[in-house]
Amino acid sequence: MNTNEKYISTKVIELGSCCFRQPNASSHCRYLHGYRLTAKVWFKCHGLDENNWVVDFGGLKELKHLFQNHFDHTTIIAKNDPFVSVFLELCEKGVCNLRIMEGVGIEKFAEWCYNTANAYIRQITNERCWVEKVEVWEHEKNSAMYGV
Repeated sequence: MNTNEKYISTKVIELGSCCFRQPNASSHCRYLHGYRLTAKVWFKCHGLDENNWVVDFGGLKELKHLFQNHFDHTTIIAKNDPFVSVFLELCEKGVCNLRIMEGVGIEKFAEWCYNTANAYIRQITNERCWVEKVEVWEHEKNSAMYGV
C-alpha cells in the first residue's frame, strides 16, 4: 500500500432541528432561534477496505444517531450562558431537551461533530480511517468547517 495515496469519501447527515442563542451577541442572535442543521463529513484513508470503500456508509447509523441525539429537537446553550439555571429549570419541567456545550454556533457544532465522528470512525475502522473535516450548515447560505 502506498501511504502517499489518500482516498476521501463524504457523507451528508441531517442533524435535525435545534434551538440556540448567542448570549453575548448585540444582534438578534442573542435570542433563542433555531435551524435545521446539516453536516457533511469528509472521511479519509490510505487504503480501501475489502469492498474498495473508504467507509461503509451503511455502517454509519450509530454515528447518525449520536448526531441526532445531540441536536434534533434540542435546545443548546453555552456553559457560560448567564441563564443556565433558567434553562436547567425549563429542562427539569419538561419544556426543553437541553444540551450544554463549551460554546454555541455552527463553528462549535462543527467542532463537536468532528470530534464525535473522528473518534467513532477511527474505532470502527481500527484506525484505518479518520475524519479530515466536518462542515455544518444552518441553511444553504451559512456554514462553518472544523478539521485538521
